Amino acid sequence: MARRTRVKICGITRLQDAHLAQELGADSLGFVFVPASKRYLKPDAAAAIVSQLSPFVTPVGLFLDAAVDDVNRVLSLMPSLVPQFHGQESADYCEQFGRPYLKAMGVGSAGTVPSEAQLSPYRRALGFLFDSHEPGQLGGTGEAFDWSRLGARMHKPLILAGGLNVNNVEHAIRQTAPYAVDVSSGVEQAKGIKDPEAMRDFLEAVRRADRQPD
Repeated sequence: MARRTRVKICGITRLQDAHLAQELGADSLGFVFVPASKRYLKPDAAAAIVSQLSPFVTPVGLFLDAAVDDVNRVLSLMPSLVPQFHGQESADYCEQFGRPYLKAMGVGSAGTVPSEAQLSPYRRALGFLFDSHEPGQLGGTGEAFDWSRLGARMHKPLILAGGLNVNNVEHAIRQTAPYAVDVSSGVEQAKGIKDPEAMRDFLEAVRRADRQPD
């Protein structure tokens, strides 16, 4: 069976960008609920966009060590939203919401990849997202990390992020064979403003990589 790498386009702030990403074949759209981020979107605004998405496009909400009440409010607005936790959240914290989630792991400048023992407590995690940011921080830096450090020991889907763009995503897919790739700054005109041509080129690069023999 041919490989199909899923694509998540993160940092969506505008309805037109969400619509185009969906039309181009993105599997998931990411919304940032971290007020300090320049890609922050108020929950009500995100909910208005999510309400217009296809039922086959998964909305994902990014949180960073957020107050429990804040997460619950966002989840109540968007029942289909998958939370993605980027901070130092424990497995108990992530699992208290009773909803499958994604856990982001920052590789950081040291290039340290969490061990299986560190990942295993996150039992309800749908997958683990590895990004180039420092542990406990938010991604979207535009910097890549050494993908070869990931190895092949993952027992849950691997989502690859960090500095991906049209020029390197094919190599990244061939090297790591991820379940999905996650792009934000690599398809932007400005923070939170997507570039239609860059999104189109990125999706096509992913499809080219999938057509290559293993």
